[in-house]
Amino acid sequence: MNRTDILEEIQKNVKILSEANRPEFKYIPLHPNPSPSVDKLKKMMHLLRTIIFPGFFGAEQEANPYSIQYYIGVYLEQLYELLQEQIYHGLCFEKEECAKGKQTASEVAVAFINKVPEIKHLLSTDVKAILDGDPAAKSVSEIIFCYPSIQALLHHRVAHALLKLGVPVIPRIISEMAHSLTGIDIHPGASIGEYFGIDHGTGVVIGQTAVIGNHVRLYQGVTLGAKSFTLDENGLPMDVPRHPILEDYVTVYSNTSILGRITIGRGSVIGGNIWLTYSVPPYSKVLQTKAIESE
Repeated sequence: MNRTDILEEIQKNVKILSEANRPEFKYIPLHPNPSPSVDKLKKMMHLLRTIIFPGFFGAEQEANPYSIQYYIGVYLEQLYELLQEQIYHGLCFEKEECAKGKQTASEVAVAFINKVPEIKHLLSTDVKAILDGDPAAKSVSEIIFCYPSIQALLHHRVAHALLKLGVPVIPRIISEMAHSLTGIDIHPGASIGEYFGIDHGTGVVIGQTAVIGNHVRLYQGVTLGAKSFTLDENGLPMDVPRHPILEDYVTVYSNTSILGRITIGRGSVIGGNIWLTYSVPPYSKVLQTKAIESE
């Protein structure tokens, strides 16, 4: 083909791809509104990781007792500037929310900064849970620096706090960052208590309406998922509680699926490779049964 023919083919497809009302593209609308920036949200998460774990992911002087206040002050200001801009873009992501404006974004950004000490406390308990439950963990420093579960939980606790403050879309972006980085998939809507330990972590999935108590431990490949969906009059799935509740001191071993709005009672142990769709009382042990071989 000569250059003229090539350009004609290109222009033909430009026309097709530019038509927003073509029926075959009905679920991909034009999106002229401001959108959150993944790159800026990554910078925001790096700032938060530096603030919460001083000295681990930045300069050594950040953890110096004589300079830590200066550095945290600088980083919190940078965090505010990034966050209020991204919250505003998140509000504009859906057109009807954009009217709330930059004042709302500023107020929500400040409200989130006020939650950072609580997020740091929760992550401190998560580090302790891993230290207490993993003989391979030699120190809290090793856990903070190396364990993917801490990175996933940092993202989750930040995303969950933003979701509770009413921030749209950004919490989901942050949770999917952690999913890509660690293989741990936690929906920002999931409620997770203190001292939460994830061992290894690869393939863990925690659904939107899951409720996890204190001192709960999950191993790799665990799914806390939905068994089925309730549909509305249009046949679309409804956003109702549909994921499990794990009470305090529950342990779930690898590759187990716990599905539906069921309750796993306090202190229960759920063995590996289990498919569980019914509630169990406190201090239960659910173990794998032997397979029945056909003759």
